[in-house]
This record gives sequence, C-alpha cells and structure tokens, in this order.
Amino acid sequence: MPLLAALPTFGLLQSHPEGAALAGIAALGCMVWLVILLAMVIFPVFCFWRIFSKAGYSGAMALLCLIPGIGMIIVLCILAFGTWPSGQRG
Repeated sequence: MPLLAALPTFGLLQSHPEGAALAGIAALGCMVWLVILLAMVIFPVFCFWRIFSKAGYSGAMALLCLIPGIGMIIVLCILAFGTWPSGQRG
C-alpha cells in the first residue's frame, strides 16, 4: 500500500477515482466547520448586543467582541465596572 493511501490527509493528492470522493468529503467537512466557527463568533456578539441594549448602551458596542485577544475583556470590563445608563434614576 503506498504511503499516500495510508495517510488520510495525503489521500486527496491521489489521481484515483476515490480521490474525488475524498475531496468531496473534505469539502463538506470544511463547510461544516465554517458554519460552526461562524456560529461561535456570531452568537456571543448577538448576546452582548442584547445585554448592551438592555443596559442602556448602544448595542453596536457588542462589536468590540470581534477585536482579537482583548475584545471580550473590554466588553466584560465595560459591563462590569461601568455605570449603566438604564439603571440611573432621574
């Protein structure tokens, strides 16, 4: 058995008909992972948008979550330590 057939990741490089099937499966797997990753990005932004709106801030502040590395820390610090405009009584 050739080395390329033994390793699934290198199986896409074969010129046999079953290589097309492997390519289709790999493409489907990539699309599934893309949907999962998009959901993992969009869901927290949606949740924080609702929280910011209910707190009296602009919901667009939830887009700060998209800053790589420190975005979620910034959002949580704003919500935890900031004064909420909707909580003020006039």
